[in-house]
Amino acid sequence: MAAVVTNRRVILKRYVTGLPSEDDMEVVTAKTTLAVPAGSEAVMVKNLYVSCDPYMRGRMTRHEVPSYVPDYVPGEVITNCGVMKVVSSGHPDFKDGDLVWGVTGWEEYTLVNNPKPYLHKINYPEFPLSYYTGVLGIAGLTAYGGFFEVSKPKKGDYVFVSAASGAVGQIVGQLAKITGCYVVGSAGSDEKVKLLKTKFGFHDAFNYKKELDLEGALKRCFPDGIDIYFDNVGGAMLDAVLPNMRIGGKITICGMISQYNLERPDGVRNLFYLFAKSLRMEGFLVSNYIAIYHRYEKEMAGYLREGKVVYVEDIVEGLEVAPAALIGLFTGRNVGKQLVTIARE
Repeated sequence: MAAVVTNRRVILKRYVTGLPSEDDMEVVTAKTTLAVPAGSEAVMVKNLYVSCDPYMRGRMTRHEVPSYVPDYVPGEVITNCGVMKVVSSGHPDFKDGDLVWGVTGWEEYTLVNNPKPYLHKINYPEFPLSYYTGVLGIAGLTAYGGFFEVSKPKKGDYVFVSAASGAVGQIVGQLAKITGCYVVGSAGSDEKVKLLKTKFGFHDAFNYKKELDLEGALKRCFPDGIDIYFDNVGGAMLDAVLPNMRIGGKITICGMISQYNLERPDGVRNLFYLFAKSLRMEGFLVSNYIAIYHRYEKEMAGYLREGKVVYVEDIVEGLEVAPAALIGLFTGRNVGKQLVTIARE
C-alpha cells in the first residue's frame, strides 16, 4: 500500500489587481498518496526548493486575452520551477531517488503527469541543488539565451543591465565580462550596487532610486553611449536608455518588473530614437532556447568551477513564508535570486 501523507500547499485565493498581498495566497493542507496511477508515465516528486520569479505576478491576474503562460486558477496550487526528488515513477527515464528540476507545485509533494519535457535530471550534483532554480536552471538559460542569441554581443561592446543584482541580471553582467564587454548595472540599494562592483565584477553601477535624472546617470556611466541594453524593468529606465543608445544599438527585452503591478502601464516617450539611431528592440521567451539547455548547462558548470561566474541567492525557509518572499520581489527586498526551501536532502 502506498503511503498517504499530508501535503501543505500554497494556493491562489483570488485574482489580483495592483500589488499582490500575502492575503491573496493561502497555505492549506491536503492529503496525497505517494504513488503514481497504475499504467501511467507520471512521476511523484518531493519538492526541495521552489523559485520565486517576477513573471508569476502576471499569472495572478485573469486575462481576457490569453497571455504567454496560463493564468493561475483560484483555489488551485501555484506552480513554478523547482528542484525535486523522485519518490515514485511510472516513466522509464526517471527512477525513485533521482534528483530533478523543472515545473512543479508550491507544495510538499507534486504529481507530474507529463514529466517530458517538464522535468530534467540534475547532471552536476556537486553544485548546490538550489542552483537549479537559478544559475543552472531557467534564470541562467534566460540570461544566456537573451544575451547571446538576441543581444549578440561582441568584444568591446558597452553593455547596460537593469535589475542587475537579480536572478537574471547578475548572470548577464558576468557573461558580458567574460565576452570582453564594458558592463554597468543598476540596482535599487547601495548594498546591491556594492555587490555588483565587488562580487560580480561590473565595471560600474548606480542606485537608480538615488538618481533624480536617469538620462543623466546613464550619460555619466556611458559618455560614448550604450551598445546593448538588457532590460529587466521597462518603464522610466527604458525611456532614459533610448537617447543614450549608440547608432545601431540593441535593446533586449527580458522583463518589465516596474510595470507588473500597474493597472495602467507607463508609456514610453522616446521611441523616436528607434529609427533615429537605427536601433533594434527585441523581446524573447526562455522557452525559445530550451533546445540549447544542455549546452548552456555544461558551459555554465565550467564557469562556476573556474570562478568566472559567482551566484548570490536569497533563500527563505518554509512554504509559510513563500507568499511574502514572492511579494518582496516587487519592493526589492531580496538580494540575489529569491527561492524557498521546502525540504533538504
